[in-house]
Amino acid sequence: MSFEIKLPLFEGPFDLMLFFIERDELDIYDIPISKITQDFLDYIHEMEKMEIEVASEFILFAATLMKIKSKMLLPRPDLNEDGEEIDPREDLIRHLLEYKKYKSVVGELADLEGVRLAKWRRGNVLPELKKLAKVDDLDAEMQDLDLYRLLKVYQRLMLKYAARADDVKHTVIQYPYTIEQQKNLVIDKLMQQARIPFSEFIEMKPDKIFVIYTFLAILELLQLSLVTITIGEGFNNFWVEKLEAIPA
Repeated sequence: MSFEIKLPLFEGPFDLMLFFIERDELDIYDIPISKITQDFLDYIHEMEKMEIEVASEFILFAATLMKIKSKMLLPRPDLNEDGEEIDPREDLIRHLLEYKKYKSVVGELADLEGVRLAKWRRGNVLPELKKLAKVDDLDAEMQDLDLYRLLKVYQRLMLKYAARADDVKHTVIQYPYTIEQQKNLVIDKLMQQARIPFSEFIEMKPDKIFVIYTFLAILELLQLSLVTITIGEGFNNFWVEKLEAIPA
């Protein structure tokens, strides 16, 4: 029997560091450098035992951790310009925070990429462009013409014609009266008779359009001060009288 041992693979030393921090629930702002360094070295040794080539960046990072560890063990810490003690882990923490931030963004982008890859590509733009280009190509269209296509075109035209035949039609009829014509009629009647009831015009021709045009003609004559009206002579009736001598 053969045994297969698998070690977790990491994209880089910072990825491995974040794994240790999350695994042991460590405070990223107060990293126990001694424990992290030992865990890091143990991982490298395990990879070497499995005859797995260790990337140079992992070895460089292990050396950096050992350098930070040695600085923390020195009795004389480094001081900044304000006389405050400089934490050797400061640069490491800053780089870890930046790496964690970008790693989270990369994860979201990977999810978006997965969603996009799950969709079907349109992929029919080029055939559509070629199809549109052939529409204006009369020679190419005539080459593909046959009796079946002619019959299909004829059928579509007949269907459109039938649909148009069922459309609602509006017939416009020109009325045989004008305002000027009815004004002359009223004036002629007043020259024969000085006072005429409006009902007489209705009896003359009991047509709704005739009565409307006559009534509008009387209103216009009233506005021109050629006639006057007097209310009376029954329900909805009035007298039409001339104001002054109407010239012949």
